[in-house]
Amino acid sequence: MENLENTISIEVAYAKPDEQMIVPLTVQVTTTVEQAIIESQILIFFPEINLQQNKIGIFSKPCKLDTQLRDKDRVEIYRPLIADPKEARRKKANANK
Repeated sequence: MENLENTISIEVAYAKPDEQMIVPLTVQVTTTVEQAIIESQILIFFPEINLQQNKIGIFSKPCKLDTQLRDKDRVEIYRPLIADPKEARRKKANANK
């Protein structure tokens, strides 16, 4: 059994427009973002995730795969943007004229 003094509680999250998954985990204090994503098995449920392409963050703050986690962190895997936000605002503003 794991020594609880050497573990932290974290979550790994991914969302699509029609579904989301948040996986709570208890991991070793030395666990990195990449290790947590792999341990969460979220890649099995969402095979479109590519850790070399998708941006990753902890509570909306971008981070790298080798970032070491802290207790209560939520690892977030972001989907690529479909549309440029600036262009979308510009189109909406022109449509409202």
